[in-house]
Amino acid sequence: MPHFILGRYKFQSSVRGSMNSTTTFGPCPASSAESTQAGDKASILPSVGCEQESSVSMWIYVFLGNVLRGIGETPVHPLGISYIDDYARSENAALYISCVQTISIIGPVFGYLLGSLCAKIYVDIGYVNMETITITPGDARWVGAWWLGYLIAGAITLMSAVPFWFLPKSLPIPVDKQLNANFTPEQTRFIKDSPSAMEHKFRPEEPANFHQMAKEFVPTLKSLLGSPVYITYLCVTIIQFNSLIGMVTYKPKYIEQHYGKSASKANFLMGMVNIPAVALGMFSGGVLMKKFKLGVMGAAKFAFGTSLLGYFLSLFFFAMGCDNAKVAGITMSYTGVEGLSYQQPSLFSECNSGCLCSGSDWDPVCGENGITYVSPCLAGCTSSTGAGKNTVFHQCRCVAVTGAGSQPSNLTASLGHCPIRDSCDTMFPYFLFLSVITSFIISLGGTPGFMLLIRCIKPEFKSLALGVHTLATRTLAGIPAPIYFGAVIDTTCLKWGNTKCGRRGACRIYNTTAYSHVNTRILMSLSAPLGRFKNTLILCII
Repeated sequence: MPHFILGRYKFQSSVRGSMNSTTTFGPCPASSAESTQAGDKASILPSVGCEQESSVSMWIYVFLGNVLRGIGETPVHPLGISYIDDYARSENAALYISCVQTISIIGPVFGYLLGSLCAKIYVDIGYVNMETITITPGDARWVGAWWLGYLIAGAITLMSAVPFWFLPKSLPIPVDKQLNANFTPEQTRFIKDSPSAMEHKFRPEEPANFHQMAKEFVPTLKSLLGSPVYITYLCVTIIQFNSLIGMVTYKPKYIEQHYGKSASKANFLMGMVNIPAVALGMFSGGVLMKKFKLGVMGAAKFAFGTSLLGYFLSLFFFAMGCDNAKVAGITMSYTGVEGLSYQQPSLFSECNSGCLCSGSDWDPVCGENGITYVSPCLAGCTSSTGAGKNTVFHQCRCVAVTGAGSQPSNLTASLGHCPIRDSCDTMFPYFLFLSVITSFIISLGGTPGFMLLIRCIKPEFKSLALGVHTLATRTLAGIPAPIYFGAVIDTTCLKWGNTKCGRRGACRIYNTTAYSHVNTRILMSLSAPLGRFKNTLILCII
């Protein structure tokens, strides 16, 4: 809805979108009277529509959409898992639940693939002439057709809801559960007063009695939260989900910034490489639990072992670093000396001192010398040929400063970033391999851990326990994790963009070395208490 209500997307650019290829355009405003006038106009344009932008709050529509989506997911996860455990044979429950969790992981695979496809399509496709767009999907200013994915996913969700109408109201309880209604000797260690239950058990054929439910809610919740095993497991999963959600949210961005991949390519790799490894791990965990008939203690030890091994493997990410991209005035000087700078004055040099350049612009060009410049003006380019994405800038004085040997008089620059260094291309396959192995091993303990949650409480508390678990993980992990992960990552930003009103916008380039370190450290800092809680969980069971 926000896409159709708001106007067209406008990105910062000092390059003309459509022009005659025979006409020359001087990016350096001081190079000609005509370009000076163009530069003056460009400096005025960003303020247009400022008041309109600040008064619109479209996030409320996205918020309400997510609330409705959460309501729709409730029958599938907390109630659906409880339903499977109630009506499946005890030895098959872990396998069936692992299948459900695997399918829920496979869903994001198609989501990332759909996101990859939509990220290649310009956000205002069908409304603008694509020949006038001077940026590519690899540019930080590019916005893909994010709204298209919601339309497609919404239609598929509506179709998937149809089979639920044909399910029976209840299924026959398996014979083994009718005969063995009591707890196992292992469960009686940590479930107090196992023979007792709620005062009134609700049956499927009974009409809903909301007064009775409300009366028993508080005592039931108190009894549930009084279980040390349940509370410890809840703390474990909250920390684990913080790590998982932070990783899934920002890993595509990490791949973009660190290894120079486009948003489309990063989403494609997440969907085809990383997420399937998680799905395979969840399913394999259920198969292993069924094959070796793991009890509560076995499930806890297995989950602890996989998380510990995954933690040690994650330490190798510190060795997967890449050098920063060569950007004049930000990661290196105009004379070729490498060194980080967070100050805007460093963008200006003697080679572009004759130009009336803006330090807030972000319109990167790649010089013949392999160095990226923040804009063609800051590269000292005095003329250009071509149009749109095919624009080529000529007589770039700053490119000549760092050129080697005899300098030709007409050094050129093309739109976009320069390619990343070969060392990063070599390191990238190892990074993907380590990500896949680590994700697979950690997710192996997912299904045993979930079965531990179901087995550590009384059967009549199962639906409530799963509901509280879902509420806690989404509230204490789903909401804060993207916020504090993003805040920490933003501390490594080297150059910020600007909104129409001149306020701080999106980050254009990060210090990739610092980004890598803070990203790995925050994941490690979450893994350390996770191990302690899992060790405590085992002690509670014993």
